Amino acid sequence: MKQGLGTQLRHLIELLDGAVAASYEEAGIDYRPRYTPVMRALAQGGPRTVGQIAEAAGITQPAATQTVALMLKEELVATTPSATDARQKLVQLAPRGQALLPQLQRCWAATGAAAASLDADLTYPLSGLLAEAIEVLGRQPFGERIRAARERLENDTDNNDKEPS
Repeated sequence: MKQGLGTQLRHLIELLDGAVAASYEEAGIDYRPRYTPVMRALAQGGPRTVGQIAEAAGITQPAATQTVALMLKEELVATTPSATDARQKLVQLAPRGQALLPQLQRCWAATGAAAASLDADLTYPLSGLLAEAIEVLGRQPFGERIRAARERLENDTDNNDKEPS
């Protein structure tokens, strides 16, 4: 039985994330792979709002909010009130996050090299294919594609139900 796209993607993420998580453990770092987009955004740009982190990291704002909350508990990041908008908080690397950065950067370099190796072994580089899929879905989201496919299927069924004249 052929697996669906979602099942394949979840399995791929399990394979990749599991290996990345194991590499952090092997390096002696207590760290989750999901923190990486936030850590990179903060390492490059200093204090940012959650919205700015989401944009810089290429993740949704709810995902950034959840990740920052987890990172706050682990004292990887800290928040301060925004000087310009009291409703907003600025997120920045906490001392523990700053201290982990050199080790993380070495892990990220190894992960990047492993990803390049995977791309080289594939018929079509996965990183390029994923970037293309994201771009194409930006032009026509998957939800629109599902609705269009449903309409076509319903129209085909309706047309097949009619008696020939």
